[in-house]
Amino acid sequence: MTPATPVAEPSAPTVLSHRPAPGGTPGAGPRPDQSPRGRKGTFAALGVPNYRLFFGGQAVSLSGTWMQIVAQGWLVLRLGGSGTQLGLITAAQFLPVLLLGAYGGLLADRADKRKLLIATQCASALCAGTLAVLDLTGVVTLWMVAVVAAGLGLINAADNPARQSFIHEMVGPRHLSNAVTLNSVLVNAARAVGPGIAGLIITLFGTGPCFAVNCASFLAVIVALTRMDTSTLRVRPPVSRAGRQVRDGLTYVARTPQLRVPLVMMALVGALAYEFQVVLPLIARQTFHGGAGTYSVLTSAMGVGAVTGGLLVARHGTAGISGTAGVARAAVGFGVVIGLAAAAPDLALEIVALLLVGAGSVAFLATVNSTLQLGSAPQMRGRVMALWAIAFLGSTPVGGPIAGWVSTAAGPRTGLAMGAVAAILAGIYGLLSARRLTRRESAQLAPARP
Repeated sequence: MTPATPVAEPSAPTVLSHRPAPGGTPGAGPRPDQSPRGRKGTFAALGVPNYRLFFGGQAVSLSGTWMQIVAQGWLVLRLGGSGTQLGLITAAQFLPVLLLGAYGGLLADRADKRKLLIATQCASALCAGTLAVLDLTGVVTLWMVAVVAAGLGLINAADNPARQSFIHEMVGPRHLSNAVTLNSVLVNAARAVGPGIAGLIITLFGTGPCFAVNCASFLAVIVALTRMDTSTLRVRPPVSRAGRQVRDGLTYVARTPQLRVPLVMMALVGALAYEFQVVLPLIARQTFHGGAGTYSVLTSAMGVGAVTGGLLVARHGTAGISGTAGVARAAVGFGVVIGLAAAAPDLALEIVALLLVGAGSVAFLATVNSTLQLGSAPQMRGRVMALWAIAFLGSTPVGGPIAGWVSTAAGPRTGLAMGAVAAILAGIYGLLSARRLTRRESAQLAPARP
């Protein structure tokens, strides 16, 4: 999503021992990871019919989402916003994930994830439609964009952990790594397609139609979720209500270094390296003196690189590179290629560097995601993936304004360089932690001496 001796994942047997529910309830049908088609290789998870439906719906919806991301950034600049204001509005979209993400994870553990996702898709469509109406009628202002962005963030606080843990319910542990990687490939394929379409629409018609298209695109996911065969989902009984469940999730992660260390790395990289929504519009406008088309080309280049890298990871899997050491090596590689993008002297080389950044990004994210899902107990998976969302998305309210301020004060290249340093430092921390974990486990396994 690099490999020395992988750190043992003590909770993995809990995942593998999870059983379908008895007859007549979801989970009673054939195991989803034992597809009759027996598909292996790069697209193994697509042999599971429910995941294939989900994948198709996501393909449409995510393209609309990337159109909205590009249009929102350009709308803020069109309304007179600075780099710092762009960072603040981006932060507003992810602040609810930071503040409420743990509760969203608990909701995912308690609720029927499929029904929860249907609700979040409807709410997200309403937000996109509202922004489309405000923009098309000409009444939109910066504070309105910030309010809609915060509304989307509130929805994502519940949507993200439910979406991540729902993948396991569709495909089971056998195809989980492949499904996670294909999902990352899909996100970045949409990054390649959506911004290109958005750049054309913005040039011809403005930003409003991009928001309208995104509103309509959520229907594809809603249809896919409603058409699923629920009897084959690997559903576990919902976690019953009790006190201190959010705290229990935090304590569980804090006491499990195989989960804690990757989450710390994800938080540092997420806060300071994954601020491309803030930095790339400024790179396009200030560094290369371009417009919306230049911005969409830069964003699309990252997407193309991520698709290529993701397909390679999907083919070979992440089983051999997951674990703390694998995450650490992926972080160092990601930091190196971001540094190349920060130093690229012209637009052509910047595009080449961003191709590598996209490949490094999907490798890092898939490795972290698979490590956390395979290493967490089923009844804790929603809360663990909520912490992943907090580390990845919820860190933006901290990093977004910092990246915007640094890019405004010292130039957009410095904003990229800051992310490169953060990723490399996170990788060094992970490698040192992995070494300590390996020594500790070796000492525990050593035979007792008289």
